[in-house]
Amino acid sequence: MKKRNKFKHFLYLILALAMLVYALPLISFKEGWSWASAFGVAWSLFAFLVIGAHLHYLLGVDEEKQKTLERIRAAKLREWQLKWPEDTQRRQENM
Repeated sequence: MKKRNKFKHFLYLILALAMLVYALPLISFKEGWSWASAFGVAWSLFAFLVIGAHLHYLLGVDEEKQKTLERIRAAKLREWQLKWPEDTQRRQENM
């Protein structure tokens, strides 16, 4: 499942790069700033944002964070499980 998910991100990255390579030469600044050139710049910035997001996922920047969070969750679960028998014992003593 994980390989398919990464393949999807890789495919979208390639598509975004292809669109950007096609569109960048068509943006013209010869006549100064116009609505068309402003739209082209905004579109290019969004395309770079999409490319950056897919690269971020593909390079696995979040995997290290996920592993750290998983270790913290496991430690908290162990603490809770150790504390739980004490709580049940207290409840039984209070009855």
